[in-house]
Amino acid sequence: MLARVTDNISMCDLDKGDLLREVTVKIELERINTQEEITVEALLDSGAMELVMSSEFVRKQRFKLKKLDRPMYIRNVDGLFNKEGPIEHTVEVNIYYQGHRERTEIDVIGRQKWMVILGMLWLAHHNPEID
Repeated sequence: MLARVTDNISMCDLDKGDLLREVTVKIELERINTQEEITVEALLDSGAMELVMSSEFVRKQRFKLKKLDRPMYIRNVDGLFNKEGPIEHTVEVNIYYQGHRERTEIDVIGRQKWMVILGMLWLAHHNPEID
């Protein structure tokens, strides 16, 4: 179980010359069907509500997909529907973080920069200490 919190800084210039800070944590994901573990750096995103995983990461790591009964349409921060389309699948995993194990389903979305995004519900539950 990894407890190191990293603070990655992206050199994206904003209008006011500030830097966009991307805060990540290392977590371990365990496939339910094979008990194989994968260490991944996940983005902490207080603007997202749920946990999401990149469809490309799911494909490369051969996670078992679970089809949703009906698609979930999601909106971006700007209020528009996500251009990658609705969420149609989830992946069931165990997440290990700071000695804690949690079995959960992660929504699978189309192309994205990060393999895994941990949203507000995860942040509120785990309340990681970030410097």
